[in-house]
Amino acid sequence: MEFLGTSQTASYCGPRRVCSLATLPPAAQAQTPVIQECYQPYYLPGYRYLNCWRPSLFYKVSDAQTCPEECRAPLRPPTILPALRSALFCRLSPRDWDQANERQVRGAEASRLWAGRLTGDSLRLMQDKDQLTRQMQEGTTRNLGQRLSDIGFWKSELGYELDRLRTENHSLETVKRRLECAAEEVNCPLQVALECLYHREKRIGIDLVHDNVEKNLIREVDLLKCCQEQLRKLAQRIDIQMRDNRDSQHALERDIEDKHSAQFIDERCFNLRNTSDCLSFFHGMEKVDGTISVPETWAKFSNDNIRHSQNMRANSIRLREEVEHLMESLSDQMWKQFTDTNLAFDARIAEVTDVKNKLQTQLAKTLQEIFQAENTIMLLDRSIMAKECPLKVAQSRLECRTRRPNVELCRDIPQFKLVNEVFTIDDTLQTLKLRLRETQDTLQLLVMTKSRLEHELAIKANTLCIDKDKCLGMRKTFPSSPRLVGYA
Repeated sequence: MEFLGTSQTASYCGPRRVCSLATLPPAAQAQTPVIQECYQPYYLPGYRYLNCWRPSLFYKVSDAQTCPEECRAPLRPPTILPALRSALFCRLSPRDWDQANERQVRGAEASRLWAGRLTGDSLRLMQDKDQLTRQMQEGTTRNLGQRLSDIGFWKSELGYELDRLRTENHSLETVKRRLECAAEEVNCPLQVALECLYHREKRIGIDLVHDNVEKNLIREVDLLKCCQEQLRKLAQRIDIQMRDNRDSQHALERDIEDKHSAQFIDERCFNLRNTSDCLSFFHGMEKVDGTISVPETWAKFSNDNIRHSQNMRANSIRLREEVEHLMESLSDQMWKQFTDTNLAFDARIAEVTDVKNKLQTQLAKTLQEIFQAENTIMLLDRSIMAKECPLKVAQSRLECRTRRPNVELCRDIPQFKLVNEVFTIDDTLQTLKLRLRETQDTLQLLVMTKSRLEHELAIKANTLCIDKDKCLGMRKTFPSSPRLVGYA
């Protein structure tokens, strides 16, 4: 259909011409004004956009726009007046009227056929949907039943594992109490060994020696402290293992509790029917997905809890076996060291007793020699005193012979004999006095030896009293093996 009053070959519908800038004057080129198109698009009445020009401005051209003569094309004005244009455009032809009526009839028939077809489809749809709803409800009920059986299975598995874990925890607590008792029992022999070392520090003189007994006592103290340290460390490991077991037990109990709650909820859902009470609409619940697991992760969670509990039980069993082996080994080591120390005490006591007996024998012999030395000194004193009178006689004779007159002072044989006698007696006296001093020195040495022997005998008596009476007196008893392994 063609609009009246317009021409399809209007000049403004042709190609667009661009004004050239070559013919502009130099001033215009220097100012570089904005160049606009030589024509404006034409919009039919009723089809103008909101930003189009007003009709009164349709053919107006800007004064600033300059175009050469060759770019100006004659524009054909509209053939009708603008006031009559809208009335001409609203007129329809008879052909359009007939076609519109025919379209109304065909549309009514199509609507009626579509309504009949929709009614039949709706009945079939309602039947299908009713059957689908029943099937889905029955399937959901079966799924809930299967879910309840799965929950029951995992509940039984978790409960069985929980009972075994509780039993293992009780056994581990018993082993821990045994360790604590064993560590307490070690305090008694440790105190005895330390007391023995303290008593042996009271030894005197040369007996304060780092002998085999002291080495065994120090080794025994170190062994007992090491045993206590190992028992305490093992008790700490048991505490850590019991904490892990409690964590696993808590996880099992929480899992069982969650499954009990889920079982109660699913049983309630399983027992719901279309005729049940307390049914209501909860709009939008199908769009809310609060689940955090899928069946695989749900089963894996319980399986992981059971496996973790089994691992904890296995660790507990290995730890209890280690405790049994360690306690037996430590008990044997302590008994062996206790026996070695006692044997060292016995050997040392025998050595000290033997040395004491030898010293007593030497003391007796020294006393006898002292007695003989004293007798010798007494005899030497008497001999020296006995030589004084002959010396006096000889010196007196020589003194008297010095008073002879003149020639009578003759160096005769008596003179020689008297001089020789004086020198001989004097030499005899010097020799006897020297021997007297030697005998006196020997007597002093014997007296000092006697004193040293008596002191050594006192030291040996003190050592025997410490080792035999005090130390071995305390070491007569030692905790029995059942007490060392914590059974008492």
